[in-house]
Amino acid sequence: MQCRTDTGVIINVSCTAASSMSPTDLELYQSLQAGDSSALGTLYDRYGTVVYGLALKILTNPQEAEDLTQEIFLILWRRQNYNPQRGSMSTFLTLLTRSRAIDRLRSRGRKRKFLGNWGATMSDNAIVSTTPFDEISLQERRDRVRNALDDLPSKYRQVLELAYYQGMSQSEIAKHLDLPLGTVKTRSRQGLLKLREHLRDWIG
Repeated sequence: MQCRTDTGVIINVSCTAASSMSPTDLELYQSLQAGDSSALGTLYDRYGTVVYGLALKILTNPQEAEDLTQEIFLILWRRQNYNPQRGSMSTFLTLLTRSRAIDRLRSRGRKRKFLGNWGATMSDNAIVSTTPFDEISLQERRDRVRNALDDLPSKYRQVLELAYYQGMSQSEIAKHLDLPLGTVKTRSRQGLLKLREHLRDWIG
């Protein structure tokens, strides 16, 4: 079954029905190791917003952040290299996201360097093609995302800010705001869709 994630990305996992007793992260990971794909959907519900928020903070590119979020959970699904004795699932996903995001930044930098060197060897009349993101400063990107968040209705903005700037999981946000977890999930999903809409003209 295809499930739409909090960022709007579709992942082929089985959607899990809510239960009165939520399994622990370790139990979900053990289920994942046993081949239960529905466990991935539950882990995404718990940590998808946090992973996306960290990716967006580092990459300052909504589309890249979405791609990386999907990549992180596919890594968890395919490689299953999480070691619970070395830390929590939240810590593992955070470190993995940060590492992969930095790799993408380095790759982006190498690409710009290559284009710059290539352009220097061309005639003065030649034009080097660049992407819009190459021409926008890092601070401007952050400002655009910040302004887009400010334009969201407060119920969505509050949830996303807690996830992005304070790194809270959805369950932590639910406790902090005294809201049902289902409400937080809905607001996260709808808020991210609205954020993408606000940034549509910018990201293309």
